[in-house]
Amino acid sequence: MGRRGAAELYRAPFPLYTVSVPRAGLVVTAGGGGASKTGISNGVHFLRLERVAGSLSATLIHCHDTETRAPMNMAVAGNVLAVGQDATCHVLRFQEEKEKTAPRKNSKKDDTVKKAETKKRRQANKTACNAGGDTQKETSEITVEALHVVHTDLSTDALQKCVRFNQAHSLLATGGVDGYIRVWEFPSMKKCFDFQAHEAEVEDLDISPDNKIVTVGRDFKCCVWKNDQLVTNLCWNENMPQITEKMYRYQACRFGKVEDNKEALRLYTVQIPHKRERKPLQCYISKWDGNTFLPLLTRDCGNEVISAMSVSELGTFVGLGTVTGSVAIYIAFSLQQVYYVKETHGIVVTDLAFLPDVRQTREVTGETEAALLSVAVDSRCKLHLVPSRQMFPVWVVLLLCGLIIVMTILLLQHLFPGLL
Repeated sequence: MGRRGAAELYRAPFPLYTVSVPRAGLVVTAGGGGASKTGISNGVHFLRLERVAGSLSATLIHCHDTETRAPMNMAVAGNVLAVGQDATCHVLRFQEEKEKTAPRKNSKKDDTVKKAETKKRRQANKTACNAGGDTQKETSEITVEALHVVHTDLSTDALQKCVRFNQAHSLLATGGVDGYIRVWEFPSMKKCFDFQAHEAEVEDLDISPDNKIVTVGRDFKCCVWKNDQLVTNLCWNENMPQITEKMYRYQACRFGKVEDNKEALRLYTVQIPHKRERKPLQCYISKWDGNTFLPLLTRDCGNEVISAMSVSELGTFVGLGTVTGSVAIYIAFSLQQVYYVKETHGIVVTDLAFLPDVRQTREVTGETEAALLSVAVDSRCKLHLVPSRQMFPVWVVLLLCGLIIVMTILLLQHLFPGLL
């Protein structure tokens, strides 16, 4: 599939580093130019995903200015955002104000009016959120309130690398350049744990439903923690003698559900080459039992270095983004690739997020098996769709089987008279 395989939904006035979907129809993406005096702003943008006059559209409905700090990572808990900015985590609460609309009778007129309103909003938001950084604080549709700010990295080159809420939204965990994991009670933001998980940068983390924390770092380790106590270290290449020690490092980790099995849980990790070779090495994706942390399956996923990973809400699909701007989607059960767009962004894919598999999403995207958002340093937000597979009705299959049996009997009678 070529570059045109992904629809461009939105282009921001700054590089995009993170994207989340708080609910169906609402997308939050963020990024910026940082503290450098380049004239590039920093902010969090709220987008409404909708279908206008038959085409997909992401309309900017609010800009939240983050001043001199670019948001680099983000986690969502209902209407609360935890946004990583330099060495701090900013906890924000956003409020949506529902628009009051009167019923109309003429559907064609509805589409025309809706399209005109969308265009008008885009023009207004373009003025409110221009590349020069004159960012509007509030609109009539979204208001943002700052709740807390906590320091999450205390090293010299301090930077928060990752942030996650637990499933119950009662804990918030952060990881940074200093190798420490810091866990906070939510919403009070009282610190619970502060411990060194890795001897180098923490690349990613995730939290299981029973609050075990999985962390991956640049020290080649993937660790499982209960509170601040180490439970186990994972080893993905135990049965791969051709892969030597420190040849690969872990890049990302995510827990995922198992469809039709509420008790089961899966953990997915991505391993990338530690050093660049003249002949690019393969990257790998591994699947683990999320309760026992035993390895289940490992497959190669091409020689483009993986930069981002996401797992769909129901645990059916795994999305991967690369440093060269490509995006791929895999079936979680078999780790078989079902979608791939080469260099759709042309530069590093910084984050991915699946749209929730609900009716409101399908009304916008159509009947698809999966819908994945990707953002990159090229300032673009794109939508990747896996079309629904064509399925024959059961009665058609039974009818074909019956016809095959009848034709086989007739053929045998013709070739061997008296056999039947």
